[in-house]
Amino acid sequence: MEKRRDVFQAISDPTRREIIHLIAARPLTLNGIAEKFNLTRPTISEHVKMLHDCGLLWVEKKGRERYCVAQLEKLGEVADWVNQYKAHWNSTLDSLEEYLDKRQASKKAKSKK
Repeated sequence: MEKRRDVFQAISDPTRREIIHLIAARPLTLNGIAEKFNLTRPTISEHVKMLHDCGLLWVEKKGRERYCVAQLEKLGEVADWVNQYKAHWNSTLDSLEEYLDKRQASKKAKSKK
């Protein structure tokens, strides 16, 4: 049975996040990616496979080289998921700010007496 892989699983690992960061700037070969890490080439290949399976990169053949090219549209799923909680946190932080402002105003009023 094949495991279901998704963008959240892909970005859960800091090495894969760094690979995304690297190839977002420009396509790189597997060797080009591996040079940036203190990891074995097979380990990098496994990370790249995960990113490919999750739709965050595709591999383009140019002659004998294979370049990893970022496909960042799938990160929209992460943004959508995070945004659903944004209103909650904004409201919570606004309430905290209001509370702190009232407390500070109260302290200033007491100190003037």
